[in-house]
Amino acid sequence: MEAATKQRELSGDKAQRIVEAMRASVAARGIAGSTFEHVSREAGVSRGLLHYYFGTKERLLVEVVRRDSEVRVARLDEPLARAETVDDVLDVLVSNLLDLIENEPGFFDLIFEVFTAGRRNPEIRRESAELFNRTRRHVAEILEAKQKEGVLSLRFGADAVVAYLFAIADGIALQALTDPDKAFDEVIEAGTAAARYLLTD
Repeated sequence: MEAATKQRELSGDKAQRIVEAMRASVAARGIAGSTFEHVSREAGVSRGLLHYYFGTKERLLVEVVRRDSEVRVARLDEPLARAETVDDVLDVLVSNLLDLIENEPGFFDLIFEVFTAGRRNPEIRRESAELFNRTRRHVAEILEAKQKEGVLSLRFGADAVVAYLFAIADGIALQALTDPDKAFDEVIEAGTAAARYLLTD
């Protein structure tokens, strides 16, 4: 609990440099090769500072994913708030996914690294599960608000729908990044059709 409190207290330019350095290191070396020495040197801070705030590189990795997830969700807030039809909602979700795959593939690298770390570390698994639950709940609340506006008619509960939509998105991203030369237009079309079914009862 104390370590988590310290994490929340670290903010500003220094925190951003640390997060960006960890993200770049994982992309270049993977989590196994991303030491506090690498991250501290690239962020221009002391190793002691990283140990004090995060304790382990796995905790730092969770913090990077938390911040990236907040950015991911924030990008959905305003365009989804403006959405007036199911097609508008689908356009926002699909365009956001494609933008992440094309311009920020490191986001998915981090998610998969955290998943792998969590399989070996129960504490990381708990922290990442809590993070992903908060993210899904936030998006579910947006969909519930859209349903109250009459834009959507959810076929299942909002939490279940969001969990499935995230699973589709993460799965497509994994395949697209594994095989970048393959055309995924039809896969996106199929995923969009599945999403439309879930959003319209």
